[in-house]
Amino acid sequence: MELKEIKQLLEANGPKDKITKVDLEGPKVIVYTDDMPYFVDNHNVVRELASVLKKRIIIRSSPDSRMSQPEAEKLIRGIIPAEAEIDEVVFDETFGEVRIEAEKLGLVIGKRGSTLEDITKQTRWVPKLLRKPPIQSDIVRSMRKTLLENSEERQKILKSVGKKIYRKPEHECDWLRLTPLGGAGQVGRSCFLLQTPESNVFLDCGINVAAQGTDKFPDLRAANIALTELDAVVLSHAHIDHCGFIPYLYHYGYEGPVYCTEPTRDIASLLLLDAVEIGEWENEQLPYTHVDVRTFIKHCITLDYGEVADITPDIHLTFYNAGHILGSAISHLHIGEGLHNLVYTGDLKFGDTRLLEPADYNFPRVETLLIECTYGGRHDIAPKRFEAEKAFVDIITKTLGRGGKVIIPVFSVGRSQEVMMVLENAARYDNFNVPIYLDGMIWEATAIHTIYPEFLKRPIKHRVFNGQNPFLMDAFTKVNPKQRSEIINGPPCIILATSGMMTGGPSVEYFKQFAPDEKNSLIFVGYQSEGSLGRRLQNGMREYLTHENGRTKSIPVNMEVNTIEGFSGHADRRQLLGYKKKIHPKPNRVLLVHGEQTKLQQYSQAVREMFRIETTAPRNLDTMRLV
Repeated sequence: MELKEIKQLLEANGPKDKITKVDLEGPKVIVYTDDMPYFVDNHNVVRELASVLKKRIIIRSSPDSRMSQPEAEKLIRGIIPAEAEIDEVVFDETFGEVRIEAEKLGLVIGKRGSTLEDITKQTRWVPKLLRKPPIQSDIVRSMRKTLLENSEERQKILKSVGKKIYRKPEHECDWLRLTPLGGAGQVGRSCFLLQTPESNVFLDCGINVAAQGTDKFPDLRAANIALTELDAVVLSHAHIDHCGFIPYLYHYGYEGPVYCTEPTRDIASLLLLDAVEIGEWENEQLPYTHVDVRTFIKHCITLDYGEVADITPDIHLTFYNAGHILGSAISHLHIGEGLHNLVYTGDLKFGDTRLLEPADYNFPRVETLLIECTYGGRHDIAPKRFEAEKAFVDIITKTLGRGGKVIIPVFSVGRSQEVMMVLENAARYDNFNVPIYLDGMIWEATAIHTIYPEFLKRPIKHRVFNGQNPFLMDAFTKVNPKQRSEIINGPPCIILATSGMMTGGPSVEYFKQFAPDEKNSLIFVGYQSEGSLGRRLQNGMREYLTHENGRTKSIPVNMEVNTIEGFSGHADRRQLLGYKKKIHPKPNRVLLVHGEQTKLQQYSQAVREMFRIETTAPRNLDTMRLV
């Protein structure tokens, strides 16, 4: 559907003399009006128009009809109760929004949205609510500032994207194919090219942090398209093995959008900026810069779970909860006019955790399921969650009891916050009385979790809303790098440190200091990739060789090394089979990726035998025709 047709439908079905202008911004249709109160009082009109167009419609006041900013701010602060604790009121003229940052957003919204409606009707500015971070966060503040200061550029980007989405198709959508450019038969550098006669879309574009050379990045040569021909990138979640190569695309000519949830945008920005900084520090620079990461931020188009969006003329995207990390999404892609439906899980968790709800499994239609199988092997059966937590707490208790220190290597996003919730629960009921240090990007990532409680599991969400934020427990202490020597030489403690696979970062620094002392413990709670230091330690390495001042130094590994299964953000074999059993409707074909080859083969055999469904574990660069 082109803009001309959209305008004709709005003219035929919309209220007379109420619409002054129609525009496109990404997948959304923007309707300008001089009579905002009419649309506020008649919600059904907007719903009916959206139903006719089958598009998301945004109503925006014409610039001349908006109240002056000083008057509007005075009125807003008068309408909203002081108890809401407003931090900022900032106006965005480009998008006709007033950004209200407050601690208690429920009071800003009002009963059934009444306060927001009053603000919109009286000021003609559309309120955009931002939660004041309970934990001060440089990345959140920088993100919000970047988006505001670049509003005009962002609107140009969105208008350009909108024109490409609603262009007149040159080809009939009569075939669909998928090519893994990375992430097939391996864990890391996930990137899948989805193609129709009209569209080219990447599903994720990541880096294999444990690999070297060309195996570190997706093989874009096999895509056989120029980056300028790429229509969109769909990002499932913010881990580096799924998002770490996206800035490269912008560095070399891509100008299109990245679709993701709002938390994914924020967390990805945090991790990407950190990755660039680490690369510069360790003289292993990534093939892009801070500038490219900020370009990525400006091109992000965020979608809520359940929101349907056109991303090309023949592909519709809807996100669903994946249960893996904050904001992680399963992508449902409806291709053509009912031609085919592909569900890409990204990384998936279909089990009990303290942080997130399990992955969604109900979809409108599914013909092909593209699913991760990190733990699809025959023996990848995790213990029950309460057993895993008990074993975890027992190890910590014994270590502290003998005067040792506990180091837990974690990814800054996901496992960190999950472990924090387990430790917070243990501190409440088992009376842990030691400091819990958070080193690396954990504190910043946790700050992002505190501003998106609606994405968290219900009990945690309710605690946050009721002023009992579990992330703010006194024992949690952010580490300044200058403090590390004090921690290393200090009394017994618990340390959560990045990186999770011990490929660098503070977890390795603590390990080198703690490894010789048998009183200390190392606890792995997440996946350790082949070739990583974490995997070598799991396999029984008893001597660690490090290079310092041009000399090789041998460090004995006398500390206790433990692996606790059950904390992973990935589904284990039982959960993967359970997900396959629950998913509705049943797919005709299952494609297995994001797993070591033997695990994929074992899971593939189980799915074929149990469900009698065509199941394939493709290799990288193998193009599969789905229709």
